[in-house]
Amino acid sequence: MSAALQVTAFGLALLSTLFLLLATCTDCWMVNADDSLEVSHKCRGLWRECVTNMQDGVRTCDQYDSILADHPVKIVVTRTLMITADLLAGLALATLVLGLDCIMFLKEDPCVKLRMCYGAGVLLGAGSILGLTGSVWYAVDVYMERAMLVSHNIFLGVHYDFGWSCWLGMAGSTGCFVASVLLTCCLY
Repeated sequence: MSAALQVTAFGLALLSTLFLLLATCTDCWMVNADDSLEVSHKCRGLWRECVTNMQDGVRTCDQYDSILADHPVKIVVTRTLMITADLLAGLALATLVLGLDCIMFLKEDPCVKLRMCYGAGVLLGAGSILGLTGSVWYAVDVYMERAMLVSHNIFLGVHYDFGWSCWLGMAGSTGCFVASVLLTCCLY
């Protein structure tokens, strides 16, 4: 039972870490949600803004001025939280690989391997909390921005909704949390 639980947690942690990495690197955290404008599709991410022409499929992206330039708080906080979550999830994944019973590393000391799995669970839990905080922070900020414009009857032509990168960050963080629970609570 323990080996099956470890392998399940490893598979979930691997998939969730990939989701977190993809969410951090992709550029569709916010998408235009106005159906009347079908000329282009705009995505804003943590690193750049991209526009895809719907008629010919040409995609152009504008990099933000500089990583160190003054950016909105939601971008800076989300970048920081997501990068930290990526690092913690990657470290947890490496620790978990070494702690699996099917790996020959430290085979003679099962107590150390069990502690490595537990430590990986704690790291995954911390990474999941940071990733979920970053994703939800960004989504709530996008929603509040749109709600403020609607409450003041301001129509700028395009309004944004949270995109698939934001959902991917939430899914990856949730998967890391479930893997963390499996490793810290169910393994013992």
